[in-house]
Amino acid sequence: MPTFPPLRTAPCAHAPTTPRLRRPTAASLWLIGTALLAGCATAPAPETRGSTVPDLPAAWTGPADAASASGGSAVAPPAALSAAEAAALAQWWLQFDDPLLGELVTQALHANLDLATAQARLEQARALRDGQAAQAAPQLGSSAGITQSRNRAGASERWNAGLDASWEPDVFGRQAQALRARDWDLTAARAQREATRTAVAAEVGIAYVSLRSQQQQWRIAGEHLAAQQQTQALVGWRAQAGLVASLEAEQARGATAQLRASLPALRDAIAQSEHRLALLLGQPPTALRARLGAGAALPSAGAPLPLGVPADLLRRRPDLQAAEATLRAEAERLGLAQAQRWPSLRLSGSLTLQAATLAGLSGAGAWAAAAAAAIDGTLWDGGARDAAIGQQRAQLAAARIAARAALLTALEDVENALGALGAAQRQSEALAEAREAAHRALLLARHRWQAGLVDFGTLLEAQRSALSADSSQVAARRDEQLARIRLYKALGGGWEAGAVPQAPTPPLRTP
Repeated sequence: MPTFPPLRTAPCAHAPTTPRLRRPTAASLWLIGTALLAGCATAPAPETRGSTVPDLPAAWTGPADAASASGGSAVAPPAALSAAEAAALAQWWLQFDDPLLGELVTQALHANLDLATAQARLEQARALRDGQAAQAAPQLGSSAGITQSRNRAGASERWNAGLDASWEPDVFGRQAQALRARDWDLTAARAQREATRTAVAAEVGIAYVSLRSQQQQWRIAGEHLAAQQQTQALVGWRAQAGLVASLEAEQARGATAQLRASLPALRDAIAQSEHRLALLLGQPPTALRARLGAGAALPSAGAPLPLGVPADLLRRRPDLQAAEATLRAEAERLGLAQAQRWPSLRLSGSLTLQAATLAGLSGAGAWAAAAAAAIDGTLWDGGARDAAIGQQRAQLAAARIAARAALLTALEDVENALGALGAAQRQSEALAEAREAAHRALLLARHRWQAGLVDFGTLLEAQRSALSADSSQVAARRDEQLARIRLYKALGGGWEAGAVPQAPTPPLRTP
């Protein structure tokens, strides 16, 4: 129960120079007693019923696909992530056999503009929290001035200086609940920053894999174009010698032109991926062109994925932590709205010095002191406070729904990424076999055409099949690595789980 100092009253004009304090009046004693009794009350707590977390499955439904996609031969029983697995998931880009990918992700995590914006919002939330904490502290002010007046009797001046202090004790816990709400806002801002880190790292990986696959497509198209041009030249010589009809020459020329027409679109796609990577790193569009090079192997990761169990998402996914923190902040604001029904206590005091001269301010009779206590409360507001409580209760319900939806979406992300990874791996294996067969067929068709055993249309069809098989296999390998990156993101990879400290409040059960 809070205690307060005795009230002091200002001396009257004929008081002696030695200051003398009056005893508190009956009204003052009644006011303080009421405040003391109010201090024994407790703040109304938010209503509690229902859990914010739905039942989670014990294991993922698609780990077998992920195990086969990452080179594993068997699936271990589901278990929570170990410390080593959590560390590997936090820096998943190091699992790929491409050092440049790791360099780009690391640079983006320091220079990305979206991440800088999230950091600014975090600083704003911290400032709002500090401002809320400052409101609970006593307030101290000072003043000084001189007043000059003139009348028929002459001129006079009056010097004054003073100190004012005020404090509003947190009798019903309003300030504490407001501060806890700001604490959870700060926690949510931290989690949002880490969610941005996760998204930025994944976007860099996706853009980089897409770029390398487009460069591979460009290389394949160039190789097939060179082979097609050789075939066109050979057909042209045969047509001039009268060995083949001009129809075959026109077919060869058309096939070459059609393949050449695909190159500008591939070049534009490569340029757009370069621009995307530069933007993610906070640089001008063409800043990374020389560093990225004309082409390199498609990055891949063969290490088994640290899946963990679905319950790990509550700790690993920063967006889920942000949703939970927002929910807790809204619960505290509901308690704050309910506490507005109760009166508030305010203590104030002042020390004033007044004298006719500046030197007189140091005299014993120049000062006066005063203290006061007041309780403010609303007797009737037409239902405004009840409406505010209803509004806040609706906001809390919406936050609870949003938190549940975020968790269900996270579970969907993991399951979708697991399915996509397994499907892409199986497709890549089948397309590798199809590519090998298409190239054998192309070799046979070329030999048979040169021997005059098949027509030129058979050779053209074999060339198209080989080109399609090459492109499809690169696309499948790209899809496999993109699904792997999306799975890393869905599992909460890209940040350290301990980067979001929780506000010191008990577990929440919301209405």
